[in-house]
Amino acid sequence: MADLKAFAEQLVNLTVKEVSELATILKDEYGIEPAAAAPMMVAGGGAEAGAAVEEKTSFDVVLKAAGASKLAVVKLVKELTGLGLKEAKELVDGAPKPLKEGVTKDEADSLKKSLEEAGAEVEVK
Repeated sequence: MADLKAFAEQLVNLTVKEVSELATILKDEYGIEPAAAAPMMVAGGGAEAGAAVEEKTSFDVVLKAAGASKLAVVKLVKELTGLGLKEAKELVDGAPKPLKEGVTKDEADSLKKSLEEAGAEVEVK
């Protein structure tokens, strides 16, 4: 029984790369499909979930509020998104709304900085 507990602890502490390698080995050498192994790895717990969050590569920029300088924010949203003036105004008026989705961390930070300088409240998810 002690060996099983040690084995379970090793599984829980695998990195994402090691989980991927394990899935490949299980498929190639034992004929077990990775989809069948994936739920077992996901059920591993907090260590895996923490690793997945750190590797996030796609971010959403959400306009929470226009702030005091609404006109400046509308103009900036129009410029950043390529929307028409009416659409940009509707987006700003309808806040909180996603401004851009699936962007890189650098682009998200740049958008957030520009919008906050114009007076808007912005969140990067």
